[in-house]
Amino acid sequence: QFYACEMVLEEEGIYGDVSCDEWAFSLLPLDVDLLSMELPEFFRDYFLEGDQRWINTVAQALHLLSTLYGPFPNCYGIGRCAKMSHELWRNLEEEEDSETKGRKPEIGHVFLLDRDVDFVTALCSQVVYEGLVDDTFRIKCGSVDFGPEVTSSDKSLKVLLNAEDKVFHEIRNEHFSNVFGFLSQKARNLQAQYDRRRGMDIKQMKNFVSQELKGLKQEHRLLSLHIGACESIMKKKTKQDFQELIKTEHALLEGFSIRDSTSYIEEHIDRQVSPIESLRLMCLLSITENGLIPKDYRSLKTQYLQSYGPEHLLTFSNLRRAGLLTEQAPGDTLTAVESKVSKLVTDKAAGKITDAFSSLAKRSNFRAISKKLNLIPRVDGEYDLKVPRDMAYVFSGAYVPLSCRVIEQVLERRSWQGLEEVLRLLNCSELAFTGGTKDDRAPSESLRLILVVFLGGCTFSEISALRFLGREKGFRFIFLTTAVTNSARLMEAMSEVKA
Repeated sequence: QFYACEMVLEEEGIYGDVSCDEWAFSLLPLDVDLLSMELPEFFRDYFLEGDQRWINTVAQALHLLSTLYGPFPNCYGIGRCAKMSHELWRNLEEEEDSETKGRKPEIGHVFLLDRDVDFVTALCSQVVYEGLVDDTFRIKCGSVDFGPEVTSSDKSLKVLLNAEDKVFHEIRNEHFSNVFGFLSQKARNLQAQYDRRRGMDIKQMKNFVSQELKGLKQEHRLLSLHIGACESIMKKKTKQDFQELIKTEHALLEGFSIRDSTSYIEEHIDRQVSPIESLRLMCLLSITENGLIPKDYRSLKTQYLQSYGPEHLLTFSNLRRAGLLTEQAPGDTLTAVESKVSKLVTDKAAGKITDAFSSLAKRSNFRAISKKLNLIPRVDGEYDLKVPRDMAYVFSGAYVPLSCRVIEQVLERRSWQGLEEVLRLLNCSELAFTGGTKDDRAPSESLRLILVVFLGGCTFSEISALRFLGREKGFRFIFLTTAVTNSARLMEAMSEVKA
């Protein structure tokens, strides 16, 4: 319930005559390990408009979880929004301290991550099955609409995608190149089970029909749907020359042949492939290169506006404000930054602190962070996607998601110690915190359970990567996100042109 609601009632003169109640509908379980707040507007409201109204909702959700599962012994966070949510949540805890007293903690670690700490991962094309389904068909609130091209009938079908769907559960985290092989193997197994009924007598037949047939039919239906979905994805992805696109993305992530990548993006814009895709590639170029050289920035922006229309002009201003698509200031060296700081001090008196500050905060330093955290794995020979060796498999072995690597590092160290340099590069040295209830009675099995809270949305690729890390290291991750996102949703949230 927002203060604005009361204001409206007061203006209408009926505030005293109505009784208000709120239903705190904050957490929606989409899957066995995924809770969503279903607030897609959170990203734009907070990271673009600076609107903090949802922070209370996040704090309430965390409070609800701690009343259900006991206090959280270890809490780590990074980002301005994470810090505010954490403080607000601690206040709520202190107000109602008696409730959780004496409860044994069930969740050992909690991570709070701001989306703007890692834009790169969210901007990459997804190649794990669930991510591809989301990029292609849009998974809304845990379900997806498969059109006639998938169902191979004339009507669409709404399908719930979660661990209940046995076929989906086994392929959701797989790299797309393995999915077809798995599905055809599954089809052969099903056929073999159907064929068993040939030599049955009446009693066995009766058992088969009453016990197994329904399950087999169900699995058969799901299998044909996922095969249809794969075919549909394949058609779409070959049409827009997916391989070329992925190659360009990997080149951007590794910082190779930037000129080639820039001309690829120009061609993408000139061929008018898709306004959202073109924007995404420009943002990826900008963040990995720490802002575009003024000449490139102007030329790409001009071509984009000529190709897709001048109404996109406001979108560029939004992307700049959010730090997604920026232009390098001439002479952006350390001395320039230092002079900005001194200017900041003098401007403070003139009330210009915001402009000077925002231009300071938006350095992305992706290259340096990537080296420090070893995000681009060195691979001898071919990267085997069938047997993934690290979290990089979610991007075909080319890149380990930054957000997931940070979580892995903090879990190893049990604090931010030793990561000071990384925090400085992320512009988060003041915004990282470690907290939690000092509870030594935390049962050891609770320390294997980790809640990761993404503020501003998380992608299915990140979820798959952390599930993989959990299997490797014996952790179990639970995800809480303001909404599930992908590159297109991020760009649409920043766009002023309604699709």
